Amino acid sequence: MRWPDLPPLNSLLPFEATVRHASMTRAAEELHVTHGAVSRQIQNLEKSLGVTLFERGTRSLRPTPQARRLAAAVRDALDQVDTASREVARRERGGPLALSCEPTLLMRWLIPRLPDLASQVPGLTVHLSAGGGPVSFDRDPVDVALRRDDFPVPADVCRSPLFLERIGPVCSPDLAERLRDGHGFAGAGEEAGVAGTGRDEAGAAGAGGAGGAAAGVTGVTILHASTRPGAWADWQRLTRRRVEPDGEQTFEHFYLALQAAVAGVGMAIGPYALVHDDLVRGQLVAPFGLVEDGTGYQLLSPQPPERDERIAALLTWLRAQATGL
Repeated sequence: MRWPDLPPLNSLLPFEATVRHASMTRAAEELHVTHGAVSRQIQNLEKSLGVTLFERGTRSLRPTPQARRLAAAVRDALDQVDTASREVARRERGGPLALSCEPTLLMRWLIPRLPDLASQVPGLTVHLSAGGGPVSFDRDPVDVALRRDDFPVPADVCRSPLFLERIGPVCSPDLAERLRDGHGFAGAGEEAGVAGTGRDEAGAAGAGGAGGAAAGVTGVTILHASTRPGAWADWQRLTRRRVEPDGEQTFEHFYLALQAAVAGVGMAIGPYALVHDDLVRGQLVAPFGLVEDGTGYQLLSPQPPERDERIAALLTWLRAQATGL
């Protein structure tokens, strides 16, 4: 290798963001990773260089002069890579369409439907990448992005709605049966709700009366995802159901929490698009049905879809796939 003294390259992005924000939490939010992931990369970088890069206080994080000097060099290098990448990534209008999609939605909803895309739109080639949160079409090598609308979108970005977000607790059928037998939850929906298609949960906000909470989840391990840590709190706020778990477990990504639910580890909050196929196959059930949480998914593009036949074709197909959601 021509550069034997380079530090771990995957640590440089979290390091630069941490120096710029003077905060690992804000760096993690910008990069759409967990605080722990950023902290580990900073530790790896400090170990590699043999120096301390931050002065750590009780509620403060101050980059050292050496850290600021290194961060400035990293920014200069990234600017050069960014400029070269945009030049290399320029594509002809009729070429492949680069689509960025939130990782769990990509894995659990979009990829299983790609054979249908190839069948229905045979002339369209799509290059997929995983990503979440804001996207810069000037900077990032993507043509369109499939995102949940939980962040501000610049006025010059076109937003094409796809489907509303609906959430609810999901678990394996075996775990649901054990909980029912042991009264692990009460007030769950009828079989229509167990199938995951019940829409009557929206009225549950008043089920507990003026000041109380409706019967809910008890005696079970509840599963969290670091990428959406407020999911259980959102469901409780929307439904006013109680959650009194036996234990809690947190996973770094949403798809890991959902896979743990399939395996019977516990109960997770399942956004409908992410659990739809598991509900249909009977690998998961939604005992309390699902409730709209006020957000939705949209296709973001730098121009109206009708100006690019590739984007227009993709949007038509996505909306057809979303009709069942």
